Amino acid sequence: MQRSTRHVIPAQRTTDGAGIRILRNTGPSGFGSLDPFLMLDELKASSAEEVAGGFPPHPHRGFETLTLMLEGELEHRDHLGNRGHIGPGGVQWMTAGRGIVHSEMPVSAEDGMHGFQFWLNLPARDKMQEPRWRDVAAGEIPLQDFAVGVQVRVIAGELAVGGSVSRGPVESGATEAVLWDVRVEPGAVGELPVSPGHSLYAYVYRGALTEPGVQPGHLAAFGEEGDRVRLVAGDTGAGLLLFGGRPLREPVAHYGPFVMNTQEEIEQALRDYRDGRLAPDHH
Repeated sequence: MQRSTRHVIPAQRTTDGAGIRILRNTGPSGFGSLDPFLMLDELKASSAEEVAGGFPPHPHRGFETLTLMLEGELEHRDHLGNRGHIGPGGVQWMTAGRGIVHSEMPVSAEDGMHGFQFWLNLPARDKMQEPRWRDVAAGEIPLQDFAVGVQVRVIAGELAVGGSVSRGPVESGATEAVLWDVRVEPGAVGELPVSPGHSLYAYVYRGALTEPGVQPGHLAAFGEEGDRVRLVAGDTGAGLLLFGGRPLREPVAHYGPFVMNTQEEIEQALRDYRDGRLAPDHH
């Protein structure tokens, strides 16, 4: 059964970090409605000057981030002493857990920068786990020729084609998150298998889809029934991020860089950050 489209939502222009301009999509009814994902940011800059200030040190608690670069390079540093680079095609997977303070600063952006950051929720039982971080190089991500004119980079989850299965290097645990970077050539058609009952979204960042009708900077939210999704590209082809997972269906309390289940937990996170307990090793 084919998934149906419930909503098409345009991203909103905003700024983050040191005034960096981004496109942000939080779903059909705001923050938390992309369950188990929380938010998707797209950063697209045509010059190094636009991103020079980067994203200076800031805290997180209660969720995970997945950063994907298409162009340019970011350097990650955190209070645990981790340091790494995300280059074109690479991914950074970070579990904030009980707390992390990190920065993301541009390293190479002479020709501009294009990347994305997802926020993925953690179930209540896992929100206070120890933080961790991992870089994934572009060469570690399987590239699957799914159909004529349809290629899929399997970042998280798995994709079966014929008798072979491509598994992404990123594993999210309870949310069973899927993230595929899909390229569809002009007029090509892809019918990709998806898990029934899991949420599913498609964000177009290049070209357009004629089915479903989605323009760049827009996100399509699909119904949860069905085991496949049909993607048809327009005359210019399409580049899109297909993502989703097992919905947590838990209450979401959100304030800035903290995502918990209750307002009391948010207030505790604010106190912990103020008093140096959120990331005890941070100086």
